[in-house]
Amino acid sequence: MTRPAIYLDHNAASPLLPAARAAMVEALELVGNPSSVHGHGRALRGLIDTARGQVARLAGAERGQVVFTGSATEALTQAIVAGTKTFNSDGVLLTAGEHAAVLSAASATGLPITRIGLDRDGRIDLAQLRAALVAAEGNLLVAVHWVNNETGVVQPMPEINALVGPTPHTLVVDAVQAFGRIPLDFAASAPDMMAVSAHKIGGPAGVGALLVKSHADTVRLIPGGGQELGRRGGTESAALIAGFGAAAAANNYDADAMRALVERVETGLRRVAPEVVIFGAGAERVGNVVDFAVPGVASATAMMALDLAGISVSSGSACSSGKVGPSHVLAAMGVPPGLAGCALRVSFGWNSTAEEADAFLAAYETILLRQRARRGEAA
Repeated sequence: MTRPAIYLDHNAASPLLPAARAAMVEALELVGNPSSVHGHGRALRGLIDTARGQVARLAGAERGQVVFTGSATEALTQAIVAGTKTFNSDGVLLTAGEHAAVLSAASATGLPITRIGLDRDGRIDLAQLRAALVAAEGNLLVAVHWVNNETGVVQPMPEINALVGPTPHTLVVDAVQAFGRIPLDFAASAPDMMAVSAHKIGGPAGVGALLVKSHADTVRLIPGGGQELGRRGGTESAALIAGFGAAAAANNYDADAMRALVERVETGLRRVAPEVVIFGAGAERVGNVVDFAVPGVASATAMMALDLAGISVSSGSACSSGKVGPSHVLAAMGVPPGLAGCALRVSFGWNSTAEEADAFLAAYETILLRQRARRGEAA
């Protein structure tokens, strides 16, 4: 099967870094169980300990605060489902634009859920958050994404930390899209728990981590046999974890280069389609993603045409069983359903180039010209 030539969906998963691949191959050459006390087991344990330090450094965490999981979804589920039980939470407070993993975990708690609205650019309504915290009866678990996976909008974490940090409420942060792109300082910041993932930074899929403060060490979803200091049961995959650590150590995210690619695409889109809407354009964005819509050009149609042209993009989150449908994030931002149905997400990463950005623009312009020709519009 011939693979598409151009990959512009790094927010879904970034290609494996060479350093991560090498670390995984090295780990796969070893045999044993990392929990065994003999030499073979200790060798695998050493790889995991090295990776724990590498992930901790990129997250601004202490080594012992890193709990390896099977994915960021698992990490968020542990933080929210197990966290509400551990801390006897009376409800869950989250933003209306959270990732599906957070929304599903919140529903699974069976507790009352309060949703905080977003403004038209995707920023959390801080006044509404403040009011909800003041009005809360009992303890809440507050779940907030740092960077939205669809729009790239960066939430005002210093303000959120200042509002939630001094309270008795539990703060869980989805930092999956922030990890490796924004400096994190988990150890010195307010969140009680924070989720990160490997495959967004050029590591392998199938491994994530939950960062936990010491008072959250008893938050457990999978008890198992005592692995991860009892915080997540199940034999660790040394190969996946080694790849995660190597990707974290090799991370050299170039914010300026990413921003230049985004500006290149946005400028080109405005040239070929002045009516284009860039979602989150008025807010701070992480800088590697363009979430946009051209009215009248359905996302399903555009994605199919781009795929035939060998260009992979997305219409939003990749975590919806392959479905192409309206985005709840855009709905929370007040975007009309018709316009939301035209949304496309182009996201860049460590191996993206200006030539790829230009190829996308050329292919998308061709799609626009075809659409206009069918409607009898002037080019």
